[in-house]
Amino acid sequence: MKSLKDIINNFQNSYDDLLKNQNLKKLKQGCYLYELEADTTITSEYILLMHFLGKIEIKLQEKMVKYILSKQNQEGGWPLFYDGETDLSASVKAYYALKLAGLDKNSREMIKAKKNILLNGGVEKVNVFTRITLALYGQITWSSIPFMPIEIMLFPNWFPFNIYKISYWSRTVLVPLLIIMRRKPIAQNPNRVFIKELFKNPKNHSGKIKLISKKNFLSRIFIYLDKLAIFIFSFFTKGFKDKCENFALKWILKRLNGLDGLGGIFPAMVNALISLTILDKKKYLQEIKIAQKAIDKLIVEKKDYAYCQPCFSPVWDSGWMGIVNIENGILDDRLAEWFLKKEIKIKGDWSHKNSEVDKGGWAFQFNNDHYPDVDDTALVGMFLDRYNRIKKKKSIELAIERTRKWIVEMQSKNGGWGAFDIDNVYYSLNSIPFADHGALLDPPTADVSARCLSFLKQLNNPRDKNCIERATNYLLSEQEKDGSWFGRWGTNYIYGTWSVLSALNLVEFGNKKAVFDKAINYLKSNQRNDGGWGEDGRSYYKDFENLSKQSTPSQTAWAIMGLLAAGQINSLEVEKGLKYLTNKDNKFREDHYTAVGFPKVFYLKYHGYAEYFPLLAISKVKNQLKKNSIYPTYGT
Repeated sequence: MKSLKDIINNFQNSYDDLLKNQNLKKLKQGCYLYELEADTTITSEYILLMHFLGKIEIKLQEKMVKYILSKQNQEGGWPLFYDGETDLSASVKAYYALKLAGLDKNSREMIKAKKNILLNGGVEKVNVFTRITLALYGQITWSSIPFMPIEIMLFPNWFPFNIYKISYWSRTVLVPLLIIMRRKPIAQNPNRVFIKELFKNPKNHSGKIKLISKKNFLSRIFIYLDKLAIFIFSFFTKGFKDKCENFALKWILKRLNGLDGLGGIFPAMVNALISLTILDKKKYLQEIKIAQKAIDKLIVEKKDYAYCQPCFSPVWDSGWMGIVNIENGILDDRLAEWFLKKEIKIKGDWSHKNSEVDKGGWAFQFNNDHYPDVDDTALVGMFLDRYNRIKKKKSIELAIERTRKWIVEMQSKNGGWGAFDIDNVYYSLNSIPFADHGALLDPPTADVSARCLSFLKQLNNPRDKNCIERATNYLLSEQEKDGSWFGRWGTNYIYGTWSVLSALNLVEFGNKKAVFDKAINYLKSNQRNDGGWGEDGRSYYKDFENLSKQSTPSQTAWAIMGLLAAGQINSLEVEKGLKYLTNKDNKFREDHYTAVGFPKVFYLKYHGYAEYFPLLAISKVKNQLKKNSIYPTYGT
């Protein structure tokens, strides 16, 4: 115990400086915002969008080229996360973006990239979304893309597929895409740049390439059904197709979300912009301008390079910084008021499944009212509750009660929570050819469910007893054989294990010691020699679980907080982890991506993670040392 106090005391000045530095990330409106970085795909797609529209910002493009080239790996390709293996689709988009931007195809970087792309199968092996991009540029035919008819917009609820049976992110991307796939536009491409050299068989250029089937029976069946659907839907009249397209258009316009963009995410915003442009550029001129501005706001422009973010994360960043501040005795009135202003006041798409539930929740972004985020909502609820235990404001008390009711009603049948929808578990849909990324759905996950359980136990309302029991049973059923829990939104098992232990610490159940012992053993056994913890993006692949290349500040903080939740504050592992975090060589930055949008497909680097999670872990250790109990009081 004395050793922990000494470590913290010796680091106190640096800790205070780091905490104070977070104010640089605080906006005038009262919230926090850090950069959110994905792989080069988003930036490549921004360049591709400029050339599709024929409106090219040369200086910005030059900076984006520098960014993309800086991420090229030794093999010549582009990975999905730091120090990862080459991803073919990301590499094809990067190559095309660079060539569009004027990079000579005979340059060293481009030759290296071309060789790597061809070695990995060439254009013929790219994923569905890359195929769509290439079809927009006339590099392959639209028949190379899985069939998704505009009639989908009017598929009834009972039908095996409709837009409300897929996740919010899939829905907002797909609806405008249905218009694009019907209209089949071709990019302006003013410089007439093509990538014939990336085809294994040059004869496939501008032609049809075969659909790729996953290695399972259901996927093969859907490939045949894709061909059948093309035949069947050819009999629908143009008038009916126009009706469906008009329905899709109204759907988009209702959710266009002003300067925050459709769904608040880059891919959906781009598809919305393209669909409006090809439908009627004059009629929707104002909407097109707003959609373009929403996309442009995502750009991070530095002195020497620029990249495009996938979205903004102010609610998530602010929720965690709010908890950090509370742990440090800081009651942030402006932040609390900002959260009250951002509480969602309408019913979103989630209500399609449960129309009787009242409105509520918070989005992940600044504004995204149709899509409140369950995880963010539980986090904000925990912050507001702790804040209001001291401030006792009626407006906040009412907001917390609305949040409690909304979280309870968003629980899925299996006891868990998805990120945006209820019971989004139509797993067979992940086998359709269009879903080759395997991220079409939003099923309940351990990490989101743990945050919801933490929030409900923090309030401990007697009316939620059954809900809490169901959530506990769900989390217990999700524990892996090695004692860990899967991390859907953070990398990976370290994140999931911390999240669940934080929640289960607050609950009593029969075999708690055995469950915790397994989890404790998992965390301790994965500590690295330097005292930290790390987990690679490849850990989402079979046989690479728990792969660790380097310790990171964020993952070390999660592991420490997981051990704290399990009553292990006196363990040697916590001491070693704390020494790692407080080491003078730790700059509270990390190159590794420690979060995910979609495992195996889309990885994220939250620039705030390396700062506010260590701040939280250290403050929790410090505060726990002042208490009589070895167990934390709160689940964050």
